[in-house]
Order: sequence, then C-alpha cells, then structure tokens
Amino acid sequence: MSQTPTFVRWRVFLILALGSFVAYVLRSDLSIAAPVMMQDLGLNELEWGWVLAAFTTSYAIFQFPGGILGDKLGPRKALTLIASLWSVCMMLTVLVPGPAVATGAMVLGSLMTVRFLVGMVQAPVFPVMNTTISRWFPVGGWALPTGLSGTGLTLGFAAAAPVIAWLVGEYGWRTAFLGVAPLGFVVSGLWWWYSRDNPAEHPSINDAEVKLIAANRVPPVPIPINPPGWVRILKDRNILLLTGSYFCSNYVFYSAFSWFYYYAVVVRDFDAGTAGYVTSTQWIAGAAGAALGGWLCDHLVRKIGLRWGSRWAILLGQAGCAIFLVIGALHSNAVIAVSFLALCLFFQQLTEGSYWSTSIAIGNQLAGAAGGVLNTGANVMGIVNALLVPWIATTIGWQAAIASGAVFSTLALVLLLFVRADQPIDFE
Repeated sequence: MSQTPTFVRWRVFLILALGSFVAYVLRSDLSIAAPVMMQDLGLNELEWGWVLAAFTTSYAIFQFPGGILGDKLGPRKALTLIASLWSVCMMLTVLVPGPAVATGAMVLGSLMTVRFLVGMVQAPVFPVMNTTISRWFPVGGWALPTGLSGTGLTLGFAAAAPVIAWLVGEYGWRTAFLGVAPLGFVVSGLWWWYSRDNPAEHPSINDAEVKLIAANRVPPVPIPINPPGWVRILKDRNILLLTGSYFCSNYVFYSAFSWFYYYAVVVRDFDAGTAGYVTSTQWIAGAAGAALGGWLCDHLVRKIGLRWGSRWAILLGQAGCAIFLVIGALHSNAVIAVSFLALCLFFQQLTEGSYWSTSIAIGNQLAGAAGGVLNTGANVMGIVNALLVPWIATTIGWQAAIASGAVFSTLALVLLLFVRADQPIDFE
C-alpha cells in the first residue's frame, strides 16, 4: 500500500505567508501614521516625501543582494535574521527624536536613515520566499504558494490600515509602533523552530512527500566560480525579458497603490468614506486574483507543460488589465468607471504567481537571486509610476494618465511571449 504524503510543505508555507503579512504590516505603518507623525516631528509634505523615498530606494537596491543572501545562507537562517531585524528597525523608529530635543535636519536625517534601514531589511523577504518555495514545492506546484504570498501581502495592507490607525489615535505613534514591533520576532522564532533548508532534513516529513517534492526536478550541479552564478542570472535572456514584463505589469499595481484613492476622490468626486470602501474592495479583489492565478498556473503547467502553462495566467491578466483600464478611464459614469478600475487589480494580481514561479523555473538553483532581479524591476517601476502618472495627468489629463496603464499591460504581455520558462539557466 502506497504511503500518503505528509503536508509539511504547507505548514512551512503558512509561516511564510505569516511573514509576508507581517512584513507588510510593519512596512505600511508609516504611511498610515503619516498625518500624526508629520505634525509631531514638524515635517512638511516635501520632507515627508524624502522619508518615503529613503525606503523605496533601499528596498529596490537590496532586492538582488537579498536574493543572493537567501541562496548563500539558506532560507532558514536568512529569514530568521531579517525578520528579527524588522522588529529592531521598528524600535529604532520609536527612538527618532522630536523637534523639542533636535534640529529639523536631525529629525529628518534620523527618520530617513531608519527608513533606509527598514527598506534594506525588508527587501530580501520575497526573494528568500522564492528560494524556500523552490525547495519545498514540486515542479508544477510553485505558482499557488507564490500567489498566496501575494494574497498575504495585500491582506497585510488591508489589515494594517484600521489597526495601526486605531493604535495611533488611542496611544500615539510611538506606542503604536512599539506595540507591533514584536511581530517580527514572532515570525523569526516560528521560522527557525519549524523550517529547514531542505525538506529531507525535517523531522515530520515522510518519504512520500520528499519524493513528491523531488519529482521531475533538474538535478543540481556545482555552480562554477567563473563567472559566478549571480552574473549568469544578470546575463540570462529569459530572466531579463521576464523582469521587463514584470516591470511593465507593476505600472498598474503602483497606479492602484498610489493613485486609486486620490483619483476616486479628486477626479471622480467620491466622498472619502465611499472611496475608502472601494479601495478596500480593490485590495480584496487583488488577494482573490493572486490566489486564483497561482492555482491556474500550476494547473496548466501540469496539463500542458512549463512553456505555455506558465504563460496563460499572465496573458489573461494583462489583457484584462488593458481592457478594463481603458473602459474605466473613458466611461462617463463615475461608479462604473471606478468599479472597472478596481477590477484591474484582480487581473494584475492574477499574474503574480506565474511571474514568480517562472523565475524559480529559470533561476533553478539560484531562485532567490532570480527573484531578486525580478522584484528589482517591480520596485523601479514604483519610482517611474510616481513621476509619470502626475506628469501625464497634468499635461494631457487624468483619462490619459489612467489609460496609460493599458500600454504597459500590453508591453508586459508582448515581452512575456518571448520568455521560456522551460529553459533553466545552465550552470554546467
């Protein structure tokens, strides 16, 4: 009688999902506390922009090094370390001096320094998750867990807003940040206790699950020193095309993240309460899209293989984004327009699992570094979007600014057609 595989890989994943959730809670707290912090620290909007830019800059810079770190240390040590540092950085934020004891330059410099450190220690989380999923899940089973990681991210954003806002209102921002700071230590402790770098090392796993995870894998080979593995990642045609496609895809994500609420209130004349409700609905739709897209990708990979199975969720998602962005931008009825735009995040997140699982398939033994390159592209787009959307809105109009996302979705679709997930990097 054949042995039934255990489900240790999914228990490991649950801690990963918790890590994704906590990372986003600890990352987004500053945005939620912004009005109170700006008043308390005596910072104006321009100075606050520099604070936000400090995080974005380091988060983009350390994606690729973070992926290399995960591949070198192994995901168990890497995530244990960085999750602990999330909590440390939250505590450092609490220690930023106020204007009563420091000059304005010192206050601004201290907060920018801390936020740069926050971005640095947050950057490796998704590349390290990529490494973990590549090791713990079978070929054809990578997209669902990576998609569900995206679900944890979006739900973390949705959960952080009311909780942090309530804590800041009741106890002040310093006490609120101190209250959520231990969450990183919780993730770190759970991860070190239960995870292992290789499935066969886990005391609770059985042989059937180990065989399931190992099935159909490309056998590992020693990675040559010259050129080093990370150079091969940066030169690989498929990784670069995949990153270009993901870069374009994230124009839609950052339009939703940065501009949707503003557009609903200022351009479409929604009241603040209704706009807030629609914005929350948008993120819930995104969470559903990430989960569905991950399942769809894995299902198709098992049915028709890596090359086309890994493409279809992305192609459907990008096509859906392009169509709904144009309708939402041009429709005269505000309710219909905003409803279509809210659905765009569902289609954009439908692609998440496929992008990350494709980076695992191509990156092979260096899945973390491949994921780091991929997410660098995504975060560089955050900077591009922040500059390009208001420029288009000012020079042409908001219809063009919103519809411009359709151009990027189309480019993402076209670039993806040239990516071969069934061609892993050759380290021989």
